[in-house]
Amino acid sequence: MARQLWLLRHGEAESHDARPDLHRRLTARGERQSHAAGEALARLGLEFDTVFTSPRVRALDTARLVCVALGLEPVVHEPLSGGFQARDAVALTEKAKGPTLLVGHEPDLSQIVADLTGGRIDLKKGGLAGLGVEGGSAALLVLLRPREVESLAEVGRPDGALPAPAE
Repeated sequence: MARQLWLLRHGEAESHDARPDLHRRLTARGERQSHAAGEALARLGLEFDTVFTSPRVRALDTARLVCVALGLEPVVHEPLSGGFQARDAVALTEKAKGPTLLVGHEPDLSQIVADLTGGRIDLKKGGLAGLGVEGGSAALLVLLRPREVESLAEVGRPDGALPAPAE
């Protein structure tokens, strides 16, 4: 049976000249994207075993905001900071009892999809990909651009508005 691996690229972050790369924070738009990703994943009824995140501030903040909607706490996984590979992702799914979510960076996330599926994608900031993993390969189940993630998050909300970012 295929295991589910979900990949979320961090939300929009401050410019590269704002502060050192490790410490770049989400913009207000990035916070909205992150809230939307959490809401969208919750609406899909996914019950994640674990949410792993890069320790870089923008990814960690994305994961924390996503986890609010999922009722989970993110687990910092240092290798997601850069150079994370498909075999590493597969190893994490093999240990999981349910779907696994990885919050990280480009080009790693798109490369994981390419290595496992043979297909090329460009995962935008706030974008989401879902894979069905069996052995060392996978099928792409879903690929959502940020605006599609936001639309999915809005389904069923009376006013269609996303929650305000936490202060």
